[in-house]
Amino acid sequence: MALVKDASTQAVFSIDADLAQQVVDGLFAQEAIRIARITHPDGEPLGSRDRPLKKNTSRRITDPIFESERYYRKELFRDSGADIVYGYLELKYDTGPAARTWLERASITFASGIAIAVILGMALFVVFHLLLTRPLLRIVRSVKQVNPDHPDDNLIHLPHGHQKDELGLWVNATNNLLVAIGDSQTRHREAEDRVTRLSRYDQLTGLPSRDTFMELLQADIADASEDNMILSLICCGIDDFKSINEQCGFRTGDMILQTVADRLTQKLGGTRFTIARLGSDQFVVVEKGLRDGFQAADTADRILASLSRPMTFDDQTITMTATLGIALFPGDASKADRLLQNAEQTMALAKEGGHNYFQFYVASVDQEIRERKQLEKDLSIALHSQQFHLVYQPQINLETHRIIGAEALIRWEHPEKGLVPPDDFIPVAEMNGSIVEIGQWVLDQACWQAARWASDGMPLRIAINLSAVQLRQNNIVDEILDTLKRHNIPAGRLELEVTETSFMTNLEDAVKKLKRLHKAGISIAVDDFGTGYSSLTYLKRMPVQHLKIDKQFIRDLLVNEEDTRIANTIIDLGKSLNLTVVAEGVETAEQEYYLAQRGCKLAQGYYFSKPLKPHDFEVFVAGFHSKIVENNV
Repeated sequence: MALVKDASTQAVFSIDADLAQQVVDGLFAQEAIRIARITHPDGEPLGSRDRPLKKNTSRRITDPIFESERYYRKELFRDSGADIVYGYLELKYDTGPAARTWLERASITFASGIAIAVILGMALFVVFHLLLTRPLLRIVRSVKQVNPDHPDDNLIHLPHGHQKDELGLWVNATNNLLVAIGDSQTRHREAEDRVTRLSRYDQLTGLPSRDTFMELLQADIADASEDNMILSLICCGIDDFKSINEQCGFRTGDMILQTVADRLTQKLGGTRFTIARLGSDQFVVVEKGLRDGFQAADTADRILASLSRPMTFDDQTITMTATLGIALFPGDASKADRLLQNAEQTMALAKEGGHNYFQFYVASVDQEIRERKQLEKDLSIALHSQQFHLVYQPQINLETHRIIGAEALIRWEHPEKGLVPPDDFIPVAEMNGSIVEIGQWVLDQACWQAARWASDGMPLRIAINLSAVQLRQNNIVDEILDTLKRHNIPAGRLELEVTETSFMTNLEDAVKKLKRLHKAGISIAVDDFGTGYSSLTYLKRMPVQHLKIDKQFIRDLLVNEEDTRIANTIIDLGKSLNLTVVAEGVETAEQEYYLAQRGCKLAQGYYFSKPLKPHDFEVFVAGFHSKIVENNV
């Protein structure tokens, strides 16, 4: 019906009976077509043809199952925007031919299945009796002859011909067990030794545990002090290991840890190194006999290069990175626990700055921690002291060159430090949980502003960022919907931007919440797409309408070939998934033109405007649209 819909519509629309009859005759080339009609809306046929039902003896069986015939009717209208029905295409389909074929094949399959089952049953009975039942009876008789007081005097007799099969293995294992009972004291001592080893070594990797490592480290420090040599302690943490675990499974996570341990052992084998697993995704390497810190840097480079090589598990290739914190003896600490603590602190701070690199401990680390604590304290009072304000960056439709929305961005005006960059305080807010209250304030302010602009005749869509911490809140959906209701904002005016990593911690929960928001009419966008663990699997499951290309790929567009390919790939991916692609960080006319030609729908960046305060944003919108009107004139 889909194939002839256009021709049928043309026939009805043109009232062409010949064309209608040609379509009907063409349909009758199919054996199962019994009646075909093209009619006007009032039921008057424009073209029709029929033939009787095919007769066969199988209809008494197949007609109750499939019905003797099936009726289909399709409205005929043109794709012009107006839903005007010009007529109907009606078909009656004779199920007899297909049903007869089905019945014949089903009968053959059923009969052959019964025959095969009978033959297999008889064969299995004979095989089981010869290979299993009779030998088992002999084994049972042999077991009855075993003396419980001296089990190794009369071992079980092995049936002839079963030396290498499962029965042979079972008999041999049982005989070994009987012999082992007489040697229980030796086995008991072996078990005690094994328990001792498990308590001192990591069960997964076989490396020394934290307690054992501390003993080894103290001995290494004593040797280095006696020889007046430098010792380095490198704390190694796998980047985003939690996300890898959740994406690939805990079994794969365990194999990754084992592979890391093997690579460290192979790369740094010898007496100069002590390698251990501290727990979770953290490993530690001690290098002895150093002349200076440059040797420790070389070792760190070797570790990073070794761990960054792809790993393959079950046809799945995984590439990961690690971040290293390095502390030196005796310059950074003279005691084992303090040296390890300094290396762990350095690694934690290094992870906040990026991934796949190493960082040395320096004396200013304590000062950096104190500054962070002060930032947390200032952040806790910033909201109530009205130190935050929102700015809005316009989003431009590259096809119509009109402003269709704005992204709301938070700014912190510190009374002493001035403007604090969001990249400095947002991670801190996410770690201490204050991002929940701040995020609600941003949502409330953005909705208030959107309502005000709508009342002034400037209805725009407002996009706000939804952090991972906010998304994990149980009541986040209700809070967002209540805020929209309180400000009388249609759900379609709000867009929530989530990063790829924000919903990886609990994908099922995130999908459930975002689907509720999408069902209410709110748009969902994936922010910074391409920088996280991009996966078509989650894009298929998530109710996403927009993909935002991260500005790092737009910055060097047309300059860096790799960034250009990535941007093109994301645009093509968006087209194939029917998603709108938004480019962030557009700064030149060449970038705008290229993106528009490639099919990118929306863009934002300093080429159009920097983030503006509400009044400046209103002035910009008025001037931007007036330029469009002038250009059109």
